Amino acid sequence: MDLETKKDLTSNWFKTLQIAICNDIDELENNKIKFKSTIWKRNKKKDEGGGEYKILNNGKIFDKVGVNYSKVYGKFPKQFQNNIPGAQKDPRFWASGISVVMHMKNPLIPAMHFNTRFISTTHYWFGGGMDVTPSKIDKSEKKEFHQTLKKLCDRHNKNYYKKYKKWCDEYFYLPHRKEPRGIGGIFFDYKKDNFEKDFKFVQDVGVTFQFIFQQIIEKKIKKKWSVKDKELQYIKRGRYTEFNLLYDRGTKFGLQTGGNVEGILMSLPPQAKWK
Repeated sequence: MDLETKKDLTSNWFKTLQIAICNDIDELENNKIKFKSTIWKRNKKKDEGGGEYKILNNGKIFDKVGVNYSKVYGKFPKQFQNNIPGAQKDPRFWASGISVVMHMKNPLIPAMHFNTRFISTTHYWFGGGMDVTPSKIDKSEKKEFHQTLKKLCDRHNKNYYKKYKKWCDEYFYLPHRKEPRGIGGIFFDYKKDNFEKDFKFVQDVGVTFQFIFQQIIEKKIKKKWSVKDKELQYIKRGRYTEFNLLYDRGTKFGLQTGGNVEGILMSLPPQAKWK
């Protein structure tokens, strides 16, 4: 399979998944509130790709949810080349992916994040993962979430779950706070063992995320919450904001490669607080 076919397969999948996830969210919201869609281009003067980000605000279930699709290409800035595998001698790149961030109205439902991507330089690889950030720990929810992730990983490789869970725990950590962002999940990058097998895994990660977010929402959507619960959520959102602005790779990659600023920062919550 040639590289162009791999690019087409992956970018088409990410776009299809964006549509499917948005449809799921529409159904959860009973189609009463619509996504605002923005199509953007990386470079208005020449063709360097772009994408579409969709944001839904102030729904019955979601305070804010963003679903971003991108397919971009061009050259890395010189100061960025040494940080990217395969870009040291040749700065050209191609990248496509999907990113989803959910901030819930009910503070007993955790914030959820998912992304998968395919990047090509003189090398190519997959990356991505998902994690959950509750403002109130629910041990049963945490157990079920990780059991589902383990089953997902085990379908592809018995070593994946332990490896990618550890990577997630280490990645989604706020060093200045000395605390994890949430209850973990899985995280992987530079995955280039076998394209067909890796692509099947990445597709399964996307479908499993669809199952997970609907399952978590349906279990807790009718639970009553207090003003104190909402205050705790706002404080936790502050932590979420700190991580995404200070440490998140996707944020840095997008900003340093000329991505759409609003699409990149869609992960930020609509409201947050600091003590």
